[in-house]
Amino acid sequence: MHLKLTLKFTIITGIVLITTMSLFAYLNINSLQELCLQEAIKDADNLGETIIRTTHYQMLENDSARVYQMIKEVGEQDGIENIRLLNKDGIINFSTAKAEIGTQVDNNAEGCNGCHFNAIPLINAPSAARARIFTNTEGMKILGVTTEINNKPSCYTASCHFHSKDSSLLGVLDVHVSLEEMNSQIAATRNKIVFFTFAMLIVISICLALLIQKLINQPVNNLLDHSKKLAHGEMNSRISDISSDELGDLAYAFNNMAQDIERSQEELKDWGTNLESRVEERTCEIKQMQNKLMQSDKLASMGELVAGIAHEINNPLAGILLFSSIVFKDPQLNKSSKENLLTIIAETHRCSKIVRNLLEFSRESIPDKRSASTNKIINQTLAIISNLDFYQDIRIIKKFTEHLPEIDVDFGQIEQVFMNIMINAGHAMPDGGILTIRTKSIENNVVIELEDTGFGIDTKILDKIFDPFFTTKGRKKGTGLGLSISYGIIKNHDGRIEVQSVLGEGTTFTIYIPVHSELS
Repeated sequence: MHLKLTLKFTIITGIVLITTMSLFAYLNINSLQELCLQEAIKDADNLGETIIRTTHYQMLENDSARVYQMIKEVGEQDGIENIRLLNKDGIINFSTAKAEIGTQVDNNAEGCNGCHFNAIPLINAPSAARARIFTNTEGMKILGVTTEINNKPSCYTASCHFHSKDSSLLGVLDVHVSLEEMNSQIAATRNKIVFFTFAMLIVISICLALLIQKLINQPVNNLLDHSKKLAHGEMNSRISDISSDELGDLAYAFNNMAQDIERSQEELKDWGTNLESRVEERTCEIKQMQNKLMQSDKLASMGELVAGIAHEINNPLAGILLFSSIVFKDPQLNKSSKENLLTIIAETHRCSKIVRNLLEFSRESIPDKRSASTNKIINQTLAIISNLDFYQDIRIIKKFTEHLPEIDVDFGQIEQVFMNIMINAGHAMPDGGILTIRTKSIENNVVIELEDTGFGIDTKILDKIFDPFFTTKGRKKGTGLGLSISYGIIKNHDGRIEVQSVLGEGTTFTIYIPVHSELS
Protein backbone atom coordinates (compact mmCIF):
# COMPACT_ATOMS: atom_id res chain seq x y z
CA MET A 1 0.00 0.00 0.00
CA HIS A 2 1.58 3.29 -1.07
CA LEU A 3 1.29 6.52 0.87
CA LYS A 4 -0.46 9.42 -0.79
CA LEU A 5 1.56 12.42 -1.87
CA THR A 6 -0.19 14.71 0.63
CA LEU A 7 0.57 12.41 3.58
CA LYS A 8 4.21 12.00 2.55
CA PHE A 9 4.72 15.73 2.17
CA THR A 10 2.91 16.44 5.47
CA ILE A 11 5.04 13.92 7.39
CA ILE A 12 8.31 15.23 6.00
CA THR A 13 7.28 18.85 6.57
CA GLY A 14 6.09 18.00 10.09
CA ILE A 15 9.43 16.44 10.99
CA VAL A 16 11.28 19.49 9.71
CA LEU A 17 8.93 21.84 11.58
CA ILE A 18 9.15 19.83 14.83
CA THR A 19 12.95 19.85 14.71
CA THR A 20 13.18 23.54 13.83
CA MET A 21 10.56 24.76 16.28
CA SER A 22 11.82 22.51 19.11
CA LEU A 23 15.29 23.93 18.69
CA PHE A 24 13.82 27.43 18.57
CA ALA A 25 11.80 26.79 21.76
CA TYR A 26 14.83 25.28 23.53
CA LEU A 27 16.98 28.30 22.70
CA ASN A 28 14.22 30.68 23.83
CA ILE A 29 13.75 28.87 27.14
CA ASN A 30 17.50 28.88 27.83
CA SER A 31 17.68 32.57 26.97
CA LEU A 32 14.74 33.24 29.28
CA GLN A 33 16.36 31.30 32.12
CA GLU A 34 19.62 33.21 31.72
CA LEU A 35 17.79 36.54 31.54
CA CYS A 36 15.71 35.79 34.67
CA LEU A 37 18.79 34.62 36.56
CA GLN A 38 20.67 37.78 35.62
CA GLU A 39 17.73 39.88 36.78
CA ALA A 40 17.56 37.95 40.06
CA ILE A 41 21.30 38.42 40.64
CA LYS A 42 20.93 42.11 39.83
CA ASP A 43 18.00 42.48 42.22
CA ALA A 44 19.81 40.63 45.01
CA ASP A 45 22.95 42.70 44.44
CA ASN A 46 20.89 45.91 44.52
CA LEU A 47 19.22 44.71 47.71
CA GLY A 48 22.62 44.18 49.30
CA GLU A 49 23.82 47.62 48.19
CA THR A 50 20.61 49.17 49.54
CA ILE A 51 21.05 47.53 52.96
CA ILE A 52 24.67 48.69 53.17
CA ARG A 53 23.77 52.25 52.19
CA THR A 54 20.75 52.34 54.48
CA THR A 55 22.68 51.09 57.55
CA HIS A 56 25.79 53.15 56.82
CA TYR A 57 24.90 55.88 59.29
CA GLN A 58 24.05 53.42 62.07
CA MET A 59 27.36 51.67 61.47
CA LEU A 60 29.22 54.95 61.86
CA GLU A 61 27.37 55.45 65.16
CA ASN A 62 28.24 51.86 66.07
CA ASP A 63 24.49 51.22 66.57
CA SER A 64 24.73 47.48 65.86
CA ALA A 65 21.31 46.76 67.33
CA ARG A 66 19.66 49.16 64.95
CA VAL A 67 21.64 47.72 61.99
CA TYR A 68 20.68 44.15 62.88
CA GLN A 69 17.07 45.14 63.35
CA MET A 70 16.92 46.75 59.91
CA ILE A 71 18.54 43.69 58.32
CA LYS A 72 16.05 41.45 60.15
CA GLU A 73 13.09 43.49 58.89
CA VAL A 74 14.34 43.37 55.35
CA GLY A 75 14.91 39.61 55.64
CA GLU A 76 11.27 39.06 56.54
CA GLN A 77 10.14 40.06 53.00
CA ASP A 78 8.75 37.37 50.68
CA GLY A 79 11.35 35.61 48.63
CA ILE A 80 14.30 36.46 50.95
CA GLU A 81 15.50 33.32 52.70
CA ASN A 82 18.42 34.69 54.72
CA ILE A 83 20.64 37.75 55.18
CA ARG A 84 23.86 37.47 57.07
CA LEU A 85 26.70 39.83 57.93
CA LEU A 86 30.27 38.52 57.99
CA ASN A 87 33.40 40.27 59.17
CA LYS A 88 36.64 40.21 57.20
CA ASP A 89 37.73 37.06 59.04
CA GLY A 90 34.67 35.13 57.88
CA ILE A 91 32.84 35.12 61.23
CA ILE A 92 29.07 35.61 60.99
CA ASN A 93 28.29 38.61 63.18
CA PHE A 94 24.60 38.56 62.35
CA SER A 95 22.18 36.33 60.44
CA THR A 96 18.41 36.11 60.13
CA ALA A 97 19.06 32.46 60.83
CA LYS A 98 20.11 32.82 64.48
CA ALA A 99 21.69 29.39 64.67
CA GLU A 100 24.66 30.40 62.56
CA ILE A 101 25.51 33.65 64.38
CA GLY A 102 29.10 33.56 65.63
CA THR A 103 30.14 30.66 63.37
CA GLN A 104 33.12 30.69 61.02
CA VAL A 105 32.57 30.46 57.23
CA ASP A 106 35.12 28.47 55.24
CA ASN A 107 36.86 30.47 52.46
CA ASN A 108 36.19 27.54 50.12
CA ALA A 109 32.48 27.62 50.82
CA GLU A 110 29.98 28.63 48.17
CA GLY A 111 29.69 32.11 49.54
CA CYS A 112 33.39 32.82 49.30
CA ASN A 113 34.67 30.98 46.22
CA GLY A 114 33.71 33.89 44.01
CA CYS A 115 36.46 36.04 45.51
CA HIS A 116 38.72 33.39 46.98
CA PHE A 117 39.40 31.18 43.97
CA ASN A 118 42.98 32.62 43.97
CA ALA A 119 45.40 32.97 46.86
CA ILE A 120 44.67 36.70 46.99
CA PRO A 121 40.95 37.61 47.28
CA LEU A 122 39.47 39.72 44.52
CA ILE A 123 38.39 43.22 45.41
CA ASN A 124 35.26 44.61 43.77
CA ALA A 125 34.48 41.33 41.99
CA PRO A 126 31.57 41.45 39.46
CA SER A 127 28.12 40.44 40.65
CA ALA A 128 28.12 37.27 38.52
CA ALA A 129 31.34 36.14 40.26
CA ARG A 130 29.79 36.90 43.67
CA ALA A 131 26.62 34.93 42.97
CA ARG A 132 26.04 31.21 43.45
CA ILE A 133 23.08 28.86 43.36
CA PHE A 134 22.73 26.05 45.89
CA THR A 135 20.11 23.82 47.48
CA ASN A 136 19.20 24.38 51.14
CA THR A 137 18.29 21.75 53.67
CA GLU A 138 14.65 21.89 52.59
CA GLY A 139 15.54 21.11 48.96
CA MET A 140 14.84 24.62 47.68
CA LYS A 141 17.00 26.36 45.07
CA ILE A 142 18.64 29.42 46.63
CA LEU A 143 20.52 32.31 44.98
CA GLY A 144 23.24 33.79 47.16
CA VAL A 145 24.91 37.13 46.36
CA THR A 146 27.69 38.61 48.48
CA THR A 147 28.39 42.33 48.69
CA GLU A 148 31.65 43.77 50.03
CA ILE A 149 31.64 46.30 52.86
CA ASN A 150 34.68 48.43 52.08
CA ASN A 151 36.60 50.61 54.53
CA LYS A 152 35.76 54.11 53.37
CA PRO A 153 37.32 57.29 54.77
CA SER A 154 34.12 58.02 56.63
CA CYS A 155 34.63 54.75 58.48
CA TYR A 156 38.20 55.07 59.68
CA THR A 157 37.84 58.81 60.51
CA ALA A 158 34.73 58.38 62.65
CA SER A 159 35.10 59.02 66.38
CA CYS A 160 33.96 55.53 67.29
CA HIS A 161 35.81 53.56 64.68
CA PHE A 162 37.80 50.48 65.41
CA HIS A 163 39.15 49.66 62.09
CA SER A 164 42.61 50.44 60.90
CA LYS A 165 43.05 52.82 58.02
CA ASP A 166 45.10 50.14 56.24
CA SER A 167 42.20 47.71 56.13
CA SER A 168 40.38 47.82 52.78
CA LEU A 169 37.63 45.29 53.58
CA LEU A 170 35.49 45.53 56.68
CA GLY A 171 33.11 42.65 56.00
CA VAL A 172 30.66 40.97 53.63
CA LEU A 173 26.87 41.13 53.37
CA ASP A 174 25.48 37.81 52.09
CA VAL A 175 21.90 37.86 50.74
CA HIS A 176 20.04 34.58 50.04
CA VAL A 177 17.04 34.80 47.71
CA SER A 178 14.67 31.93 46.90
CA LEU A 179 14.52 30.93 43.24
CA GLU A 180 11.31 28.94 43.57
CA GLU A 181 9.07 31.73 42.29
CA MET A 182 11.43 32.46 39.40
CA ASN A 183 11.62 28.77 38.54
CA SER A 184 7.83 28.55 38.68
CA GLN A 185 7.49 31.49 36.31
CA ILE A 186 10.10 30.02 33.99
CA ALA A 187 8.31 26.64 34.06
CA ALA A 188 4.98 28.33 33.27
CA THR A 189 6.55 30.30 30.44
CA ARG A 190 8.27 27.14 29.18
CA ASN A 191 4.93 25.32 29.18
CA LYS A 192 3.33 28.17 27.27
CA ILE A 193 6.13 28.16 24.69
CA VAL A 194 5.83 24.39 24.29
CA PHE A 195 2.05 24.64 24.03
CA PHE A 196 2.13 27.44 21.47
CA THR A 197 4.90 25.66 19.56
CA PHE A 198 2.84 22.49 19.22
CA ALA A 199 -0.33 24.48 18.51
CA MET A 200 1.48 26.43 15.81
CA LEU A 201 2.92 23.17 14.47
CA ILE A 202 -0.56 21.65 14.20
CA VAL A 203 -1.99 24.77 12.53
CA ILE A 204 0.90 24.97 10.04
CA SER A 205 0.61 21.23 9.30
CA ILE A 206 -3.13 21.55 8.64
CA CYS A 207 -2.60 24.60 6.42
CA LEU A 208 0.18 22.83 4.53
CA ALA A 209 -1.98 19.75 4.09
CA LEU A 210 -4.86 21.84 2.74
CA LEU A 211 -2.56 23.79 0.41
CA ILE A 212 -0.91 20.60 -0.85
CA GLN A 213 -4.33 19.04 -1.36
CA LYS A 214 -5.54 22.10 -3.28
CA LEU A 215 -2.43 23.03 -5.26
CA ILE A 216 -0.76 19.65 -5.84
CA ASN A 217 -2.87 16.63 -4.95
CA GLN A 218 -6.09 17.69 -6.70
CA PRO A 219 -4.36 18.68 -10.01
CA VAL A 220 -2.33 15.45 -9.97
CA ASN A 221 -5.41 13.31 -9.23
CA ASN A 222 -7.33 15.20 -11.92
CA LEU A 223 -4.55 14.52 -14.40
CA LEU A 224 -4.45 10.86 -13.34
CA ASP A 225 -8.23 10.47 -13.73
CA HIS A 226 -8.16 11.98 -17.25
CA SER A 227 -5.20 9.75 -18.15
CA LYS A 228 -7.22 6.68 -17.10
CA LYS A 229 -10.19 7.91 -19.13
CA LEU A 230 -7.94 8.41 -22.14
CA ALA A 231 -6.50 4.92 -21.66
CA HIS A 232 -10.06 3.49 -21.63
CA GLY A 233 -10.90 5.11 -24.96
CA GLU A 234 -12.53 8.40 -23.91
CA MET A 235 -10.66 10.48 -26.49
CA ASN A 236 -12.62 13.66 -25.74
CA SER A 237 -11.36 13.78 -22.16
CA ARG A 238 -9.87 17.22 -21.45
CA ILE A 239 -8.69 19.03 -18.30
CA SER A 240 -10.70 22.23 -17.89
CA ASP A 241 -9.34 23.77 -14.65
CA ILE A 242 -5.76 24.64 -15.62
CA SER A 243 -3.60 26.60 -13.15
CA SER A 244 -0.85 29.03 -14.13
CA ASP A 245 2.08 26.97 -12.83
CA GLU A 246 4.13 23.89 -13.73
CA LEU A 247 1.17 21.56 -13.10
CA GLY A 248 -0.88 23.81 -15.38
CA ASP A 249 1.77 23.40 -18.08
CA LEU A 250 1.57 19.63 -17.57
CA ALA A 251 -2.23 19.74 -17.90
CA TYR A 252 -1.94 21.86 -21.06
CA ALA A 253 0.54 19.33 -22.50
CA PHE A 254 -1.88 16.51 -21.64
CA ASN A 255 -4.73 18.28 -23.48
CA ASN A 256 -2.51 18.70 -26.55
CA MET A 257 -1.53 15.03 -26.41
CA ALA A 258 -5.16 13.95 -26.04
CA GLN A 259 -6.13 16.16 -28.99
CA ASP A 260 -3.37 14.66 -31.15
CA ILE A 261 -4.43 11.12 -30.19
CA GLU A 262 -8.08 11.92 -30.95
CA ARG A 263 -7.10 13.38 -34.32
CA SER A 264 -5.02 10.29 -35.10
CA GLN A 265 -7.93 8.03 -34.16
CA GLU A 266 -10.27 10.00 -36.40
CA GLU A 267 -7.79 9.78 -39.26
CA LEU A 268 -7.53 6.02 -38.76
CA LYS A 269 -11.32 5.70 -38.75
CA ASP A 270 -11.56 7.90 -41.81
CA TRP A 271 -8.87 5.87 -43.52
CA GLY A 272 -10.71 2.64 -42.71
CA THR A 273 -14.02 4.11 -43.90
CA ASN A 274 -12.60 5.47 -47.13
CA LEU A 275 -10.22 2.60 -47.78
CA GLU A 276 -12.34 1.27 -50.63
CA SER A 277 -12.48 4.64 -52.38
CA ARG A 278 -8.75 5.12 -51.85
CA VAL A 279 -8.07 1.69 -53.34
CA GLU A 280 -10.25 2.61 -56.30
CA GLU A 281 -8.38 5.89 -56.77
CA ARG A 282 -5.06 4.08 -56.62
CA THR A 283 -6.36 1.51 -59.10
CA CYS A 284 -7.34 4.31 -61.49
CA GLU A 285 -3.89 5.82 -61.17
CA ILE A 286 -2.31 2.44 -61.92
CA LYS A 287 -4.58 2.04 -64.93
CA GLN A 288 -3.55 5.46 -66.17
CA MET A 289 0.09 4.51 -65.81
CA GLN A 290 -0.61 1.26 -67.65
CA ASN A 291 -2.39 3.18 -70.39
CA LYS A 292 0.63 5.44 -70.77
CA LEU A 293 2.91 2.43 -70.98
CA MET A 294 0.59 0.80 -73.50
CA GLN A 295 0.52 4.06 -75.42
CA SER A 296 4.31 4.10 -75.56
CA ASP A 297 4.47 0.45 -76.62
CA LYS A 298 1.72 1.02 -79.15
CA LEU A 299 3.56 4.00 -80.63
CA ALA A 300 6.79 2.05 -80.82
CA SER A 301 5.15 -0.96 -82.50
CA MET A 302 3.15 1.22 -84.85
CA GLY A 303 6.28 3.16 -85.76
CA GLU A 304 8.04 0.01 -86.89
CA LEU A 305 5.01 -1.09 -88.89
CA VAL A 306 4.31 2.18 -90.65
CA ALA A 307 7.97 2.75 -91.46
CA GLY A 308 7.98 -0.32 -93.67
CA ILE A 309 4.60 0.47 -95.23
CA ALA A 310 5.57 4.09 -95.96
CA HIS A 311 8.74 3.08 -97.76
CA GLU A 312 6.85 0.50 -99.85
CA ILE A 313 4.09 2.83 -101.04
CA ASN A 314 6.09 6.05 -101.30
CA ASN A 315 7.69 5.20 -104.65
CA PRO A 316 4.42 4.06 -106.37
CA LEU A 317 2.72 7.22 -105.16
CA ALA A 318 5.50 9.33 -106.63
CA GLY A 319 5.07 7.55 -109.96
CA ILE A 320 1.30 8.00 -109.95
CA LEU A 321 1.68 11.69 -109.15
CA LEU A 322 4.31 12.17 -111.86
CA PHE A 323 2.39 10.47 -114.65
CA SER A 324 -0.93 12.04 -113.60
CA SER A 325 0.63 15.48 -113.83
CA ILE A 326 2.09 14.72 -117.27
CA VAL A 327 -1.24 13.39 -118.61
CA PHE A 328 -3.07 16.41 -117.10
CA LYS A 329 -0.92 18.70 -119.24
CA ASP A 330 -1.93 16.94 -122.49
CA PRO A 331 -3.97 19.49 -124.51
CA GLN A 332 -5.90 16.75 -126.24
CA LEU A 333 -7.41 15.61 -122.95
CA ASN A 334 -11.11 16.40 -122.61
CA LYS A 335 -12.57 18.30 -119.69
CA SER A 336 -14.12 15.29 -118.00
CA SER A 337 -10.83 13.41 -117.98
CA LYS A 338 -9.00 16.46 -116.60
CA GLU A 339 -11.42 16.65 -113.70
CA ASN A 340 -10.80 12.98 -112.96
CA LEU A 341 -7.04 13.55 -113.13
CA LEU A 342 -7.35 16.50 -110.73
CA THR A 343 -9.11 14.17 -108.29
CA ILE A 344 -6.34 11.58 -108.75
CA ILE A 345 -3.63 14.24 -108.22
CA ALA A 346 -5.39 15.62 -105.07
CA GLU A 347 -5.82 12.16 -103.57
CA THR A 348 -2.26 11.27 -104.45
CA HIS A 349 -1.06 14.44 -102.64
CA ARG A 350 -3.15 13.42 -99.66
CA CYS A 351 -1.68 9.93 -99.69
CA SER A 352 1.79 11.44 -99.97
CA LYS A 353 1.11 13.65 -97.00
CA ILE A 354 -0.05 10.60 -95.05
CA VAL A 355 3.14 8.80 -96.01
CA ARG A 356 5.26 11.76 -94.89
CA ASN A 357 3.42 11.82 -91.55
CA LEU A 358 3.93 8.08 -91.25
CA LEU A 359 7.64 8.46 -91.86
CA GLU A 360 7.87 11.33 -89.41
CA PHE A 361 5.90 9.31 -86.86
CA SER A 362 8.10 6.25 -87.31
CA ARG A 363 11.35 8.19 -86.85
CA GLU A 364 12.40 8.73 -83.28
CA SER A 365 14.48 11.70 -84.18
CA ILE A 366 16.87 12.91 -81.49
CA PRO A 367 15.87 16.47 -80.47
CA ASP A 368 18.45 19.13 -81.22
CA LYS A 369 18.00 20.85 -77.89
CA ARG A 370 18.90 24.48 -77.37
CA SER A 371 17.95 27.05 -74.79
CA ALA A 372 14.78 28.81 -75.91
CA SER A 373 11.98 31.03 -74.65
CA THR A 374 8.57 29.37 -74.40
CA ASN A 375 6.69 32.60 -75.05
CA LYS A 376 8.78 33.25 -78.18
CA ILE A 377 8.00 29.78 -79.61
CA ILE A 378 4.27 30.29 -79.01
CA ASN A 379 4.30 33.78 -80.59
CA GLN A 380 6.10 32.45 -83.66
CA THR A 381 3.56 29.63 -83.98
CA LEU A 382 0.66 32.07 -83.62
CA ALA A 383 2.13 34.23 -86.39
CA ILE A 384 1.69 31.28 -88.76
CA ILE A 385 -1.64 29.99 -87.43
CA SER A 386 -3.37 33.36 -87.38
CA ASN A 387 -3.09 33.59 -91.20
CA LEU A 388 -5.16 30.43 -91.78
CA ASP A 389 -8.66 30.94 -93.10
CA PHE A 390 -10.46 29.01 -90.30
CA TYR A 391 -8.67 31.13 -87.63
CA GLN A 392 -10.11 34.45 -88.81
CA ASP A 393 -13.15 34.22 -86.49
CA ILE A 394 -11.18 32.93 -83.48
CA ARG A 395 -10.03 35.35 -80.76
CA ILE A 396 -6.68 34.53 -79.22
CA ILE A 397 -6.04 35.52 -75.59
CA LYS A 398 -2.45 35.36 -74.33
CA LYS A 399 -1.84 35.18 -70.59
CA PHE A 400 1.92 34.86 -70.53
CA THR A 401 4.07 34.97 -67.38
CA GLU A 402 6.96 37.32 -67.91
CA HIS A 403 10.53 36.27 -67.16
CA LEU A 404 9.85 32.57 -67.51
CA PRO A 405 12.97 30.40 -67.21
CA GLU A 406 14.23 29.21 -70.58
CA ILE A 407 13.88 25.55 -71.55
CA ASP A 408 16.24 23.21 -73.42
CA VAL A 409 14.17 22.08 -76.44
CA ASP A 410 14.22 21.41 -80.15
CA PHE A 411 12.63 24.66 -81.37
CA GLY A 412 11.09 23.14 -84.50
CA GLN A 413 9.64 20.07 -82.76
CA ILE A 414 8.04 22.08 -79.94
CA GLU A 415 6.66 24.52 -82.52
CA GLN A 416 5.13 21.53 -84.32
CA VAL A 417 3.47 20.40 -81.07
CA PHE A 418 1.93 23.83 -80.52
CA MET A 419 0.82 24.01 -84.16
CA ASN A 420 -0.86 20.57 -84.03
CA ILE A 421 -2.83 21.49 -80.90
CA MET A 422 -3.78 24.93 -82.22
CA ILE A 423 -4.97 23.49 -85.55
CA ASN A 424 -7.10 20.93 -83.69
CA ALA A 425 -8.52 23.77 -81.56
CA GLY A 426 -9.35 25.76 -84.72
CA HIS A 427 -11.14 22.74 -86.26
CA ALA A 428 -13.12 22.36 -82.99
CA MET A 429 -14.40 25.97 -83.36
CA PRO A 430 -15.69 26.22 -86.97
CA ASP A 431 -18.06 29.07 -86.08
CA GLY A 432 -15.46 30.99 -84.12
CA GLY A 433 -14.51 30.96 -80.45
CA ILE A 434 -11.73 31.80 -78.01
CA LEU A 435 -8.31 30.20 -77.70
CA THR A 436 -6.66 31.08 -74.36
CA ILE A 437 -2.95 30.38 -73.99
CA ARG A 438 -1.32 30.53 -70.55
CA THR A 439 2.31 30.09 -69.53
CA LYS A 440 3.68 29.76 -66.00
CA SER A 441 6.38 28.09 -63.95
CA ILE A 442 5.57 25.32 -61.45
CA GLU A 443 8.16 23.23 -59.56
CA ASN A 444 11.04 23.48 -62.06
CA ASN A 445 8.65 23.00 -64.99
CA VAL A 446 7.37 25.43 -67.58
CA VAL A 447 3.63 24.79 -67.96
CA ILE A 448 1.70 25.71 -71.12
CA GLU A 449 -2.12 25.57 -71.13
CA LEU A 450 -4.06 25.81 -74.42
CA GLU A 451 -7.80 26.14 -73.76
CA ASP A 452 -10.44 26.35 -76.50
CA THR A 453 -14.20 26.84 -76.41
CA GLY A 454 -14.94 24.24 -79.06
CA PHE A 455 -17.04 21.07 -79.22
CA GLY A 456 -15.16 19.25 -76.51
CA ILE A 457 -14.34 15.54 -76.44
CA ASP A 458 -16.49 12.79 -75.02
CA THR A 459 -14.94 11.28 -71.86
CA LYS A 460 -15.45 7.82 -73.34
CA ILE A 461 -12.85 8.45 -76.04
CA LEU A 462 -10.66 10.96 -74.17
CA ASP A 463 -8.02 8.34 -73.35
CA LYS A 464 -7.70 7.37 -77.05
CA ILE A 465 -6.87 10.73 -78.61
CA PHE A 466 -3.09 10.07 -78.51
CA ASP A 467 -3.49 6.71 -80.29
CA PRO A 468 -2.14 6.63 -83.87
CA PHE A 469 -4.78 7.08 -86.61
CA PHE A 470 -7.49 7.97 -84.07
CA THR A 471 -9.29 11.15 -85.09
CA THR A 472 -12.50 12.97 -84.22
CA LYS A 473 -12.45 15.11 -87.42
CA GLY A 474 -13.47 12.52 -89.96
CA ARG A 475 -11.31 10.76 -92.55
CA LYS A 476 -11.05 13.72 -94.96
CA LYS A 477 -9.88 16.28 -92.36
CA GLY A 478 -7.25 14.39 -90.35
CA THR A 479 -4.88 11.45 -90.35
CA GLY A 480 -5.00 10.81 -86.58
CA LEU A 481 -1.23 11.23 -86.28
CA GLY A 482 -0.85 14.86 -85.09
CA LEU A 483 -1.45 14.26 -81.39
CA SER A 484 0.47 10.97 -81.47
CA ILE A 485 3.48 12.79 -82.91
CA SER A 486 3.07 15.58 -80.36
CA TYR A 487 2.91 13.02 -77.55
CA GLY A 488 6.17 11.45 -78.71
CA ILE A 489 7.94 14.81 -79.05
CA ILE A 490 7.00 15.90 -75.50
CA LYS A 491 8.04 12.49 -74.16
CA ASN A 492 11.44 12.83 -75.88
CA HIS A 493 11.82 16.16 -74.06
CA ASP A 494 11.28 14.42 -70.65
CA GLY A 495 7.93 16.17 -70.29
CA ARG A 496 4.30 15.16 -70.28
CA ILE A 497 1.05 16.24 -71.89
CA GLU A 498 -2.39 16.08 -70.29
CA VAL A 499 -5.88 16.78 -71.58
CA GLN A 500 -9.16 17.77 -69.94
CA SER A 501 -12.40 18.24 -71.82
CA VAL A 502 -16.09 18.88 -71.22
CA LEU A 503 -18.40 17.97 -74.06
CA GLY A 504 -19.99 21.09 -75.50
CA GLU A 505 -17.76 23.48 -73.50
CA GLY A 506 -14.21 23.01 -74.72
CA THR A 507 -10.87 21.28 -74.30
CA THR A 508 -7.67 22.17 -72.41
CA PHE A 509 -4.27 20.70 -73.26
CA THR A 510 -1.60 21.12 -70.53
CA ILE A 511 2.07 20.61 -71.43
CA TYR A 512 4.84 20.25 -68.83
CA ILE A 513 8.42 20.77 -70.00
CA PRO A 514 11.33 20.58 -67.51
CA VAL A 515 13.43 23.71 -67.24
CA HIS A 516 16.65 21.67 -67.41
CA SER A 517 16.07 18.40 -69.19
CA GLU A 518 18.89 15.98 -69.94
CA LEU A 519 20.19 16.24 -73.48
CA SER A 520 19.45 13.09 -75.43
